[in-house]
Amino acid sequence: MSDLVDTPNTKDRVYSESEIQAKIAAELPHWFYEDGWIRRKYKTSGWKGTLMVVNTVGHLAEAAWHHPDLTVSYAFVIVKLCTHSAKGITDKDWTLAAKIESVIQWQPGKEGGALEGTPNDDPRFKYIKYD
Repeated sequence: MSDLVDTPNTKDRVYSESEIQAKIAAELPHWFYEDGWIRRKYKTSGWKGTLMVVNTVGHLAEAAWHHPDLTVSYAFVIVKLCTHSAKGITDKDWTLAAKIESVIQWQPGKEGGALEGTPNDDPRFKYIKYD
């Protein structure tokens, strides 16, 4: 028997809690499930980094037309995703979470290409605390 939950007002697949926990463990290990939302806390090095994270998430969410709830403080941003129309976690949430994760956690210096990335040894330039 499938854990799939059908909702009357949407064609979006709603994941069960056991499916959510398994998917988080396999695909988004820094995210967690709580109170009907998948969540992620991004730690920053201060207000500048926090604003950069908020603006990045805002751009991605607007482009996707799927909008998370955000909690914003001086040195962190919490991103919460849930598909309100489906009353649960759907592929929309997984897709946007994965995109946010890949962009926020991108470290060009680790790729060995032309881009160096920000110097982490100089606090003037460090803006995010990578996992």
